[in-house]
Amino acid sequence: MKTIGMLGGMSWESTASYYKALNEGINQQLGGLHSAKIVMFSVDFDEIEKLQHRDDWKGAANILADAAVNVEKAGADFLLICTNTMHNVYDDIVDKTALPILHIADATAEQLTIDGVKTIGLLGTGFTMQQDFYKGRLRDKYNINVIVPSASEQKMVHKVIYDELCKGKILADSKLAYLAVIDKLFEQGAEAIILGCTEIALLINQSDTNITLYDTTTIHAKAAVELALNN
Repeated sequence: MKTIGMLGGMSWESTASYYKALNEGINQQLGGLHSAKIVMFSVDFDEIEKLQHRDDWKGAANILADAAVNVEKAGADFLLICTNTMHNVYDDIVDKTALPILHIADATAEQLTIDGVKTIGLLGTGFTMQQDFYKGRLRDKYNINVIVPSASEQKMVHKVIYDELCKGKILADSKLAYLAVIDKLFEQGAEAIILGCTEIALLINQSDTNITLYDTTTIHAKAAVELALNN
């Protein structure tokens, strides 16, 4: 079994979901008392969040790249960046570590491709919905069309992530607001919806809607389990 490297803490709420999913996935495959071999560096998200909102992506990249080097030195065989948004600095991290990095958008797009989904709705932080590092990868590498919410809806989705979900607050009104956005994306032609922030699955799950949801945390973790067991 390979050792999984994790860059976590962004936020720790969703990193806990990753840790659980990785260990459950390994145990489901191997049985008994098996669990995942993991090396994790969990950052202080307050530092990262401030750099994000100051548009200092280079500063954030330096923190994560240094963390990746530490994970590599600790014996990881490959790396997960346990957040969608910080794949914005994926290339910077690639440049600093020799570890293969399992890209969250690739894992998600490969599942979409298997399922034959060509047009997808995307929920995430404002950075993920507005910038091209995620949407562009789906479009250019996998020929998947991406629809995002309106500007006002994006602001609401972003605010709920940072002000509520990253702090472990799960509010009924926010769930209803998210479901309304999901319905609108479906009406605009989305065949399914990517929960493109690792915290969103804390608020919304498949039992809440008939529209197919793709939880990136679950998909990313599943792909990592397969890679860990692929000798």
